Amino acid sequence: MTGDPAKIDTAVRALNSEGRDLLEERPGYRGAGVFVDRELGKLFAVSWWDSEETRHNSDEVMRERRGDLLEPFAGTVAVDNYEVAVFHAVRMPRAGGGLRLARLEFDPLDTDLVVDTYQVGVLPRLETLPGLARTSLFTDRDRGRGLVSVLFVDRDSLAAARTALALVRHEGVAKAQATVTGLEEFEVVHADVRPD
Repeated sequence: MTGDPAKIDTAVRALNSEGRDLLEERPGYRGAGVFVDRELGKLFAVSWWDSEETRHNSDEVMRERRGDLLEPFAGTVAVDNYEVAVFHAVRMPRAGGGLRLARLEFDPLDTDLVVDTYQVGVLPRLETLPGLARTSLFTDRDRGRGLVSVLFVDRDSLAAARTALALVRHEGVAKAQATVTGLEEFEVVHADVRPD
């Protein structure tokens, strides 16, 4: 979501209260996260579901309520769906931490190559980064798109890891035959997931 930076906290409060309540009462709910870029006026919200069916059911509810929850902040809203291909938790993320998000594109036929490269070549190197809280790879096999999220316990750890992340990213996408189409950084407002 993008909008007026001065109004972002209104949307954050709504998502962390009424929005979370709406999600938690739905079957199959596994957690959610809210991340902000206060300077640019960007809000990134995620929810985790145990199946495609429960995700779809939740989307029907949220579609009706999303506009009200995000007023008066959101000028644009985009909704995407991904499969969690890799989830690796080191420690619980906390409010005030940092999220580095990389958006990927690749040939849909190379999805397994992207996942394997991440598991074998990227993940072990991310584990060595000081302050790492959690990392995940999300894929959309039909469209050949992905997201790599790397959460840090604080913004200083995220800033200190930028050079190492750039090297890992460069080598990883070359092996996976993927292209990075966007890099974003957010402050962690809330991040909770129960992957099992």
